[in-house]
Amino acid sequence: MLEGLRERGFELAFASHAAAILATDFREVVEALEATLAGVRLPITEIIGSGGGEAQVTQRLRRGFHELGWRKRNVEIKKIVDGIERESISHEIDHFLATLQGNFALEIEWNNKDPFFDRDLENFKRLHAEGVIGVGSIVTRGPALQAELRHMIGRWAHREAIESFDDLRRRGFKRPTERQEALVAGRMVRGDSFPDAWAAMFASDKFGMATTHWSKLQDRIRRGVGNPCPLLLIGLPAAIVDIDA
Repeated sequence: MLEGLRERGFELAFASHAAAILATDFREVVEALEATLAGVRLPITEIIGSGGGEAQVTQRLRRGFHELGWRKRNVEIKKIVDGIERESISHEIDHFLATLQGNFALEIEWNNKDPFFDRDLENFKRLHAEGVIGVGSIVTRGPALQAELRHMIGRWAHREAIESFDDLRRRGFKRPTERQEALVAGRMVRGDSFPDAWAAMFASDKFGMATTHWSKLQDRIRRGVGNPCPLLLIGLPAAIVDIDA
């Protein structure tokens, strides 16, 4: 199951018997999910140029899942005691698919703050406990992609002959903060070229350890966050990045 993604370098993990459930009750869903993810491509220019708002790779994934029938769903759970509503909780799922065998929920966490993992997993846990979903899934940056981002950004900077912050501003980048200038200057004193020093700073600022990526997700799973909801966890590989774009 999902061997095509494994061959392409995707990181995959299952929790709480999700593999058995997917193989039995959601085989067609898994095949459609695999086909959608196998076609994901990410030009390096989108990583370099990513600013505020939703990343373009996330938008493409959303469109792909939408075409499969995975739609945003707000699930409201109410607690009524003796005819009186005591509690009402709403859970928003970005990608929700209802099937005859059960419901599947999926969230994309390309580059949020890592507490978003806690929100997603706790949502899955509550919805599973209420019988709303059979499996929850999260798509995020895989470990190889996270490790390679700095080098990929550096290759782009060398290719584009980025030798100063002025070169970056001419390409539409904002003026750096004093802290960013100091970090780059410090690396250059230690022997880094400007492209490499800037790439290290940019990758750390934009895709640092406090953002959503595989190791942060695995930290939650080891602590039991989301347990016992069956989970399919997917890490996007470095191979999706088009260095020459």
